[in-house]
Amino acid sequence: MEHTLTVAFTAADVVSGVSYPTILMFLAIVFGFYMAWNIGANDVANAMATSVGSKALTLRRAVVIAAVLEFAGAYFAGASVSNTIRKGIVDPEIFASEPTLFVCGMLAALLAAGTWLLIASYFGWPVSTTHSIVGAILGFGVAFAGIQAIYWGKVGTIAASWVISPVLSGTISYFIFNLILHKIFHHPRPVEAARRFTPYMVFVVFTILSMVLVMKGLKYRLKGVDFELWQALLIAGFVGVIAAFISGFLVRRVAVDDVDGEIEENSARKLYLARALSRAKKHLGRAQGMSSGPVEDEVKDVLNKVAMLNKSLEQESTAPANPKSSVWKVERIFIYLQVISAGFVAFAHGSNDVANAIGPMAAAWETIKGGIVGAKAPVSGWFLALGGIAIAIGLATWGWRVMKTVGTKITELTPSRGFAAEFGAATTIVIASWLALPISTTHTLVGAVLGVGLARGIGALNLKTVRDVVVSWVVTIPAGAGLAVLFYYMLAGIFA
Repeated sequence: MEHTLTVAFTAADVVSGVSYPTILMFLAIVFGFYMAWNIGANDVANAMATSVGSKALTLRRAVVIAAVLEFAGAYFAGASVSNTIRKGIVDPEIFASEPTLFVCGMLAALLAAGTWLLIASYFGWPVSTTHSIVGAILGFGVAFAGIQAIYWGKVGTIAASWVISPVLSGTISYFIFNLILHKIFHHPRPVEAARRFTPYMVFVVFTILSMVLVMKGLKYRLKGVDFELWQALLIAGFVGVIAAFISGFLVRRVAVDDVDGEIEENSARKLYLARALSRAKKHLGRAQGMSSGPVEDEVKDVLNKVAMLNKSLEQESTAPANPKSSVWKVERIFIYLQVISAGFVAFAHGSNDVANAIGPMAAAWETIKGGIVGAKAPVSGWFLALGGIAIAIGLATWGWRVMKTVGTKITELTPSRGFAAEFGAATTIVIASWLALPISTTHTLVGAVLGVGLARGIGALNLKTVRDVVVSWVVTIPAGAGLAVLFYYMLAGIFA
C-alpha cells in the first residue's frame, strides 16, 4: 500500500541557501555509501576469508577478485525492487501522515547499521548486515510508534537464523570434508584419486553455485521471470556438466611424474596415522582422568609421546613446502576449486545483499522526491553502481580484519578445507531458498568453517574466538536498534 503525501518542508527549511530536501537527498547518498562500505568491510570479507586463510589467494588478489565480482553482482544482478520496510519488520502504514519522519528513520537506520558494522569490523567480528539493518529499522519503528508497530513474529523468525544458518552449513561442510578425506587424502595414491574424483566435485559445485545465482540473484534482474525449481536445476545442471568436462581435461595436466608410488603411499599413510593418533589422544586423556597413582603417571607419559608423534606426522603430511608431496599436489587442485567457489559466492552476495544498503537509501530518495511512503521503491542503476563501488572500497580498506578472524582465528584452513567450507555455505543458501528458511550469509559461512574444524576434532577450534563471534551475533539486532533510536531523534530534531 502507498500513501501519496507532500513532504512538509517550508520556505524556512533552508540552510545557507540549500533546502532541507536537498540536504536529505545528499545525506541519503552519503549514508547509503557508508552502509555499503561497511558491508564490504564485514560481509564481503567473509566470502573471501577462507581463500585468504588457506593461502589459496593473497589478500591483494582476493580484494581484486571480490571487488570485480561483488560490483558485477550488485550492478548486473542486483534487486530491481527492494523492500525498504526490511523483511516486514514495521507496518508501513504507521508513517502515512509523517513522510518526513519516515525519511529520517531510513537515514537513521543506514547510519546505525553502518556504525555497528564499523565497530564489529574493528574487532574482527563477522556479523550479519541483514540483521544489522533489521535491528536498525526495528529501532526507529519503535521510537516512532511503539512496540505495537513491530511484527514480532517476524523478528523471532529472523532470530532463529542464528541457529539454522551455522548448524546447516556446518553439518554439510563436516560431511563434505570427511568425504574428501576418505575419497582422496586417505587413498594410497591421492593425486590419482583427485584426478578421478575432481570432475564429479566440480559438477556438484557448479550446479549448486549456479542455483545460487539463478534463485538468489539473476531472477531479480530478469523482470517478470520467476524460475521454477526444475528450470533452475536444468540451467544449473547444464553449467555443471560443461564445467566438469573442462575440469576433467585440466586436472589431468597436473604433473605427477616426479611422485612415485612409494612417496604417494607414505604421504597418505602419515595423514591417516595422524588422524588415528588424534583420536587416540582423546581416549588417553579420558583414561588419565580416571586413573591415579603410578598408573596415571604411565598414562600421562604415553599421552605425551602420542601427542608429539601426532604433531610430527601432521606437519610432515600437510607441509606445503615440499613440492613433491602428493598431499600438496592435491591441495593445488583445490586452490583452483576454492577460488572459483569463492568467486561465485561473492557474485551471489553482491546481487542479493547490496539491497541492505541501497534499499533504505532508495526509499528515502523516492519519498523526498515525491512525498510517497510505500512498501517498495524502485532501485535505479546508479544506486546499484554506487553500492557496488562502496562495497569494493570497504573490502579493500577495512576487510582484512574480518578476513583474519574467519580465515585464521577459528581453525587452521588449507585449500581443501576452505573449499569444503565454501561448498557448505553455497549449498545452505540453495537449500534455504527452497525451504524459505531465514538465513544469514555471514552466519552460514562462519558455520561452514566451524564444521570443517569439527571434522578434525574440537581441539582444532579456537573456542574463545567462537564465543566472541556468537556473542556479536546476539548483540547485533539490539545494537542496531539502540543506535537507530539515537540517530532517529537527532535527525528528527533537525529536519522534522
